[in-house]
Amino acid sequence: MDRRTFFTTTVAGLATAHAGVHAQAGGPRQFPLTSPTGLRLHNVTAVAAMLDGKAGVRVRSNVPGPGGASPAALAAETLALVEGLEFGDGVIEVEVAGSPRTDVFADARGFVGVAFRVQPDMRTYDALYLRPTNGRADDQVRRNHSVQYISHPDWTWQRLRKETPEKYESYVDLVPGQWTRVRIEVRGTQARLFVHGQAQPTLVVNDLKTGQGGRGAVALWIDVSTDAHFRNLTVSG
Repeated sequence: MDRRTFFTTTVAGLATAHAGVHAQAGGPRQFPLTSPTGLRLHNVTAVAAMLDGKAGVRVRSNVPGPGGASPAALAAETLALVEGLEFGDGVIEVEVAGSPRTDVFADARGFVGVAFRVQPDMRTYDALYLRPTNGRADDQVRRNHSVQYISHPDWTWQRLRKETPEKYESYVDLVPGQWTRVRIEVRGTQARLFVHGQAQPTLVVNDLKTGQGGRGAVALWIDVSTDAHFRNLTVSG
């Protein structure tokens, strides 16, 4: 090998190694979520808490109202936004657990999930979430509503179910108050939700309302009626 070839090969190798370092630096971001540090709370409280021997954060609504079920409470956005994190396309993985609070109305489902592409108004975002008490319900129709896609403020679950029944909901086995691994893959206008590490998605959304170039924050998402736990958040992209 002559000196010129050696120099060219060496520079190329160094460039490749340097690129690898940058790829690693810009890789998945991990958030253990063992305390509320780094979360911006919007109409919720968050505290460090153990569930089934595993450390995480417990998130609850703090919107005032009788039993947390007043019209104002039900209309409020309840989010814990991850500070300093912008997301457009990529992968979100997290462990969640949700169960109905004991001080709310009887039909509470324990909604728990993830909002993404969250805008500064804290009202505009896409979200995928679980309804844990539906997973093993005796009513098959209710089972079919175990997971849900929404896009606030315009596309609530009520509107989506009325205008396009079954399109944005699906079934998956769930147990209230039990840690559940979820994975959300987002590419352009498509999102795919995987639950329990399954190879096939539980729900596929092909028309995310935030659009092809949507970007924004990532937030832990709950319903006002929920006692929710989160741990081990990883965001790529």
